[in-house]
Amino acid sequence: MIWRQIDGDRELVVGERAGGVLIQGDARTVDLSAYQGRVQCVYLDPPFFTGDDFNFRMRIGEKGWTDGSQNLVLGAYSDSFPGGRAQYLSLLRSLLEKAYALLSDTGALFLHLDSRMSAHARLLCDQIFKENNFINEIIWAYQSGGRAKRHFSRKHDVILFYAKSKALYFDISRVAVPRKDNRSNHMRRTVDAQGRACRTIKAGGKVYTYYDDEPVFPDDVWADVSHLQQKDPQRTGYDTQKPLALLNRIVRCCTRPGDIVADLCCGSGTALVAAAENDCRFLGVDLSPHAISVCRKRLLDTTLEVRTPFDRTPARLKAEMVPGIGYYEIELEDFDAALQFPEGTQFQPKGLQIGGLDAIDQWSVGFLRDGAYKTYVSSARRKQTPALKTLLELPLLRGQVAVSIVDVLGNRTLWVADSQA
Repeated sequence: MIWRQIDGDRELVVGERAGGVLIQGDARTVDLSAYQGRVQCVYLDPPFFTGDDFNFRMRIGEKGWTDGSQNLVLGAYSDSFPGGRAQYLSLLRSLLEKAYALLSDTGALFLHLDSRMSAHARLLCDQIFKENNFINEIIWAYQSGGRAKRHFSRKHDVILFYAKSKALYFDISRVAVPRKDNRSNHMRRTVDAQGRACRTIKAGGKVYTYYDDEPVFPDDVWADVSHLQQKDPQRTGYDTQKPLALLNRIVRCCTRPGDIVADLCCGSGTALVAAAENDCRFLGVDLSPHAISVCRKRLLDTTLEVRTPFDRTPARLKAEMVPGIGYYEIELEDFDAALQFPEGTQFQPKGLQIGGLDAIDQWSVGFLRDGAYKTYVSSARRKQTPALKTLLELPLLRGQVAVSIVDVLGNRTLWVADSQA
């Protein structure tokens, strides 16, 4: 059976959980007018003005996903600004103005930066969101590798929390944390008349009582959320990935089920995953094709719309399709990706050859309908499932059968069988 590539610019994934939209593009210029005034939470994790270039580490084949011994290191995004601080602040202003337009009156902005630009960002936010809508400067303190000797080690990020208006929705009860058994403080441990364990302290002539079984809420220093370590199972290979626990706290404190969470520099998609886990819808935008492929993989169990054109490449697909009782049986036999590696690609180990099905990171089968590709069944390489399924069963439904492949460079191709054309 001969398969040929076709054009398309929308993929609809049939999932089980609340979902959303994933768009490849520059958030400053992408048309998001349909979401204006409808978003409840915007999380922004833009470049930090480090001057560095950041990478994406793509594991290759079943072996690479099993033990990490085969991978490509590819450019993910650049944090360099030839125009200096002025160019960076222009980018940040545009993103903040977009965020402000998207937010509903009850909505919240969380802007994630570090010490390099947080002071400048605070002034921009005061201008765009108004100074009296500032809520918190959150310090995310963490432990990570390396220690400075010429200054105190810089081991925290800054998250600026602003409201769109005084109608802000905020529910701190949704982010309660376990009470720590801190025996070094000055509170007296006791039991009240009803037998409830508590701690008391006297200040200003008044006795304050804190019960051990009552919830404890975070303050504005978050030292209880760990930085992602190198072998953390959450790791996607995308530099600067944030932990899910951090984004869960941000999403939960200011949203209700059904609300929309937007991330305009979505990277590895942690904010979008947090939204889905908390029954919210999401909107993710990023320029990088690697960000789109990572997000798609992490969100395959959600109802997902991917808005980005399918690529035209020199690749060749070999697959068989056999009609069964109630389904099509589609077997992936071989794939010549004809990969064209970007300048600066690092191969680990050196001389690594990538061919056949090892060139595929994800593939799916579905139908063409109303100008969109609708995905019904997918297989993606992950740490939990390093081997790619080579046989997928597609329900017999109306529409033209199509196959989509995402290769290890993030190229997305769409295929139909010539016998069906």
